[in-house]
Amino acid sequence: MYDYLIIGGGIVGLSTGYALSRKYPMARILIIEKEKTLAAHQTGHNSGVIHSGIYYKPGSLKARFAKEGGKKLRAFCDAHGIPYENCGKVIVATSSSELPLLDRLYDRGLENGLNIRKIDPEELKEIEPHAFGLKAIHVKTTGIVNYRQLAQGLAQAIRDRGGIIKVDTEAIQIHEQTDGVTVECNHGIYEARFLINCGGLHCDQIASSDGLKTGMRIVPFRGEYYEIKPEKRDLVRNLIYPVPNPKFPFLGVHFTRMIDGRVLAGPNAVLGFKREGYRKRDFNWKDFLDTMTYPAFWKIAGKNMSYGIGEMIRSFSKKRFVASMQKMIPEIKEEDVFRSQTGVRAQALTDDGVLADDFLIQSNKHALHILNAPSPAATASLSIGEAICSKVPELSQFKLYSAT
Repeated sequence: MYDYLIIGGGIVGLSTGYALSRKYPMARILIIEKEKTLAAHQTGHNSGVIHSGIYYKPGSLKARFAKEGGKKLRAFCDAHGIPYENCGKVIVATSSSELPLLDRLYDRGLENGLNIRKIDPEELKEIEPHAFGLKAIHVKTTGIVNYRQLAQGLAQAIRDRGGIIKVDTEAIQIHEQTDGVTVECNHGIYEARFLINCGGLHCDQIASSDGLKTGMRIVPFRGEYYEIKPEKRDLVRNLIYPVPNPKFPFLGVHFTRMIDGRVLAGPNAVLGFKREGYRKRDFNWKDFLDTMTYPAFWKIAGKNMSYGIGEMIRSFSKKRFVASMQKMIPEIKEEDVFRSQTGVRAQALTDDGVLADDFLIQSNKHALHILNAPSPAATASLSIGEAICSKVPELSQFKLYSAT
């Protein structure tokens, strides 16, 4: 029997395993991942940004974990030879209507204790020569990293401490026992004193298998990116973001220089018809019905219909997608970009029709379920892992239980 069994080999599951292995070196830890590789979904399709925490409500877990987690992430990268850059980013207001929103965002950043400053158009041109903005915020603490590499580094650290990681191992059913849980998988049955669900896109289904009534459901949103052609990459030095619309949980189309030198533009946010659907034609009847038969979805859809339609149009129209880029970089043209990677965001929607804005964690007798870990979860992953570690039963409790 294992002490801790973690479902999910993404960045949150691996960070949790890493935190447990550091706190309890003698613990028997098992991480199971249904794909043949680790970091196959949200982590592996991440744009690679190390967020500062400027967007998040002061005092929220997102704000605290982004700031603390970014520091811990950089320290881990330094210790394990994983490359990253502290390149900074600019958030630009391109219309007068965005200026009050930019000012509020600046105040929020100061409340979160960040190293930021307002800059005028001339200073913006010094940082990003091709960007347009009436005013901007320069966020010095934003960086870039390859989260797949970070995940592999965490996995190796866990294995070095005796932890076991099994890929191609999918949890099918969970059974609560008097002294722990039994997890039926496609390639065997595993027992553990305590279960931690870091299942990402499937976390709600895993929680339901454990008999938990969560009051929420995961709704997948596909995010599509374009990539700037190599000969035009000089249009973007580092990261250029728009002022986010406070009504929506998505940041809008932005420019991101990746750690490998590529420059992405995106993403949009299109309702997905498959939880792991990265192509427009991907469809799964069960996933589709899960969303369409959920009354809370129609509550939120009715309020945001025009926004959703706009995102769908941008998904099919390169011209419209590029038009959103041109607000920040007027020089960019359709021929300068091509379709690139996509990702799927696991967005938690509560039964009352509200998009969960912060991390959401619920517990059962012998389990802890991480039910909402959206951006900046990758940045915050090491802090999230430590927070989860502090919420699970201590290893000594299992030893005492075994002795009685």
